[in-house]
Amino acid sequence: MSQRDYYEILGVSKNASNDELKKAYRRLAMKYHPDRNPDESAQERFKEAKQAYEVLKDEQKRAAYDRFGPDAVNGQAGGFGGGPGAGFGDVNDIFGDIFGDIFGGRRTRGGQARSNRGHDLRYTLELDLEEAVQGIEKEIRVPGIGKCSSCSGSGSTSGKMNVCSTCGGAGQVRMQQGIFSVQQTCPSCGGSGREISDPCGSCDGTGQVRETRTLQVKIPAGVDDGDRIRLSGEGGAGAQGGASGDLYVDIQVKPHSLFQRDGDQLYAEIPIAMTTAILGGQIKVPTLNGSVMLKVPSETQTGRTFRLKSKGVQSVRSSRPGDLMVRVLVETPVNLTREQKDLLRQLDETMEGGDKADHSPRTRSWTDSVKDFFDRMGL
Repeated sequence: MSQRDYYEILGVSKNASNDELKKAYRRLAMKYHPDRNPDESAQERFKEAKQAYEVLKDEQKRAAYDRFGPDAVNGQAGGFGGGPGAGFGDVNDIFGDIFGDIFGGRRTRGGQARSNRGHDLRYTLELDLEEAVQGIEKEIRVPGIGKCSSCSGSGSTSGKMNVCSTCGGAGQVRMQQGIFSVQQTCPSCGGSGREISDPCGSCDGTGQVRETRTLQVKIPAGVDDGDRIRLSGEGGAGAQGGASGDLYVDIQVKPHSLFQRDGDQLYAEIPIAMTTAILGGQIKVPTLNGSVMLKVPSETQTGRTFRLKSKGVQSVRSSRPGDLMVRVLVETPVNLTREQKDLLRQLDETMEGGDKADHSPRTRSWTDSVKDFFDRMGL
């Protein structure tokens, strides 16, 4: 771990207030937290910032650091001093202190982070394109940790909780280490401030049991691949009556046989007959709301794209639907009879009297490009 100056790490002056320290740490945590930035160097920056904030937010540690330097507080910054406890195991202790329940932290009346909140859960839900566009209600089965029915999640047979005899309900104890006094999570109650005298036999006093729950999830119209729906309180149950975590439903839209989606726009490729491309006509185009007729002008080339306004998708973030972009592909006829081939030869012969390129604009353009290329190369 780097021994850079803690004030320099947070980017604040040595007389910075607690609010300034918190704002500086929040800015760095949002940028480098491993849940947001998987880069290894970013994780190191987050560890540095966390260690610096842990020390400087505590008046006694800050005073010791200002007077004696980092050696005076090594090993007292939540496990980030380089010892066996180094890692991300206690991120909630400080990250929850700033961001509430975004990453799982809850605050007790005394201000310490609650360690008995349930875990957040994630569930990947696959949808057809039509379901994602139109919205639907889905039933999902979520395995996880639920509240024990025998004790209603309290962990106590009688349902009663006593004030922790070790910390007096504060959830933290103060430990004397030489000239320093360090506040730590109570080892008896794990920070909850309560203890159980008659643990529930069904859950061994945890208030939690493994279960699979069935939930109804309402999917709003217009969700897209990668969107996430948060169901507050539907995550894992908290220990000994603690608050439940949240359930995050990640949307995954399955590939469609006809359409490709890009935001509000839909794209489709439709084959058309050679005669329709030459003479013009109408073709039936499928949309998510039924079929519409598209007029194809004569002399249409393969690859031409037509826009059907408002036939795309109205996403959850837009005020009006997008468009459907239809790209036509001219098909070469196959399995022709001898008579049909003779007719095509006759058509070809009628074009021999003039310049065939007059009937093939792309061929003329391509031929001119080839000629220019050979001229430049001296070939």
